[in-house]
Amino acid sequence: MRSSPTRIPSSLLSRGLVALWLACLGQAACAGVFLDGGRPTPAARQATEVLADAGAEGLVPEDYDAETLALAVASAAQGPALADPQAEQLDAALTTALHRYLADLHTGRIDPRQIRAEFTALPARDFDPAAYLKAALAAPHFADALRAAAPRVPLYASLRALLAHYRTLADHPAWATTLPPLPGKRKLEPGQPWAGLPQLTKRLVALGDLPEGTQPTPTYDTTLQEGVKAFQQRHALAADGVVGRGTLAQMEVAPAQRARQITLAMEHLRWTPLQLAPRMIVVNVPEFVLRAYEVRDGTVSVALTMNVIVGKSVKTHTPLFDEPMRFIEFSPYWNVPPSIAREETVPRLRRDSAYFTQQGFEFVNGSGQAVTDLSQDHLNAVMQGTMRLRQRPGPRNALGDIKFVFPNHSNIYLHHTPSTQLFARERRDFSHGCIRVEDPVALARFVLQDDPAWTPERIREAMGQGKSHTIRLPQPIPVVLAYSTTIVKNGRPHFFADIYGHDQLLDQTLRRNAQARRQAR
Repeated sequence: MRSSPTRIPSSLLSRGLVALWLACLGQAACAGVFLDGGRPTPAARQATEVLADAGAEGLVPEDYDAETLALAVASAAQGPALADPQAEQLDAALTTALHRYLADLHTGRIDPRQIRAEFTALPARDFDPAAYLKAALAAPHFADALRAAAPRVPLYASLRALLAHYRTLADHPAWATTLPPLPGKRKLEPGQPWAGLPQLTKRLVALGDLPEGTQPTPTYDTTLQEGVKAFQQRHALAADGVVGRGTLAQMEVAPAQRARQITLAMEHLRWTPLQLAPRMIVVNVPEFVLRAYEVRDGTVSVALTMNVIVGKSVKTHTPLFDEPMRFIEFSPYWNVPPSIAREETVPRLRRDSAYFTQQGFEFVNGSGQAVTDLSQDHLNAVMQGTMRLRQRPGPRNALGDIKFVFPNHSNIYLHHTPSTQLFARERRDFSHGCIRVEDPVALARFVLQDDPAWTPERIREAMGQGKSHTIRLPQPIPVVLAYSTTIVKNGRPHFFADIYGHDQLLDQTLRRNAQARRQAR
């Protein structure tokens, strides 16, 4: 760039391009990339097309001044060639806009800690937009190379396609008006007539829950029920075919709202660490599901899927973070967290002394010695923090008979539970923050699969010994506690409740940041 003052061309005096130009001043990498002899290169036109298409990636074209840059490039192509200062300024504006686009596409638009996600720093955090842009310019297909900065996980590509589909539904007549009130007892059951059946049929067809060409019927028949069951299953509802308040509320969510939900899921993926090792375990908290993944020959496959129970939505959220699993503890002790001891266990023991023996509790003093007699002094010591409560291994132990340990400052782990009936619920936020797993034997087999001696029979035997025993994993396995209210399974979208409000907070943060950028222009 020239050191002498230059005039900012009038074509750049809008929508924040002055700020882009100033940001690029003094950066040698910005000069001479997109203008040749005062005329835009083919790469310049492709760059404006990619920026204009940022919405397809769940981003906002306005954030990159896509419209104004496209007009400036078109003007430079069709009108008089730009002189050096003006050409350099347009080149700088395009380059800076692409740097911002690439950074947003690759690593996201916010620091995940803003929505209480404590993920470790990834190698991707060191992403260099300038270096990436330089490499993209040398690639055979520049526009494709730019778009390839997006997260390279299969779910992202599925969400991108899903976003495009839901945007096509935005003006669908099936959502032109709201559905009428439900009949009778506010439930639509088999055989009932309802004024909303034609509109319901159209929505289910548009969403792919009923085949194309399905026609409405006078009463709620078997065909419609099957469509409703498919819809319910995709929206984490009891798939009973009965349209009640919960099902109706989900059916009233407009496609534009779903599209926004999909963009938030894409944003989550940009900074959730999902490519750490050949094997890894991922818990999607709002889905209440754990998946164990393997990567072989560059192909990611799901080796294991199971239901889980996570922290309560009201008070004891399961935090979002990633840490390597290092230990498995068979027949574990449960060291009652101080907050649970103070707020729940000690008050219960003061009311019901028999609970102490029934549940296999004991006290542990400052020297690590177990004390098995219940007294008010010992309870007071727990309240004061000079003693702690723990539960011995056994059939009533809150951790069940196995614990998967990935050391972290929140003291969160995966574990079995004696309360297995809760896994049958559609919504499973019942814990104090730790994650209860439905099939601990299968998970242990996945974790220990490199050692053929650990057969399912041996795992069950170790779980049932009643004596605490810990083994160290020879190769730690990454565990990621993630949050996505939209996923694609078997080619079909599935939506989940924003149980902790993380999507709402992310949406608010993105909108607030966008407003701040507009005000700064």
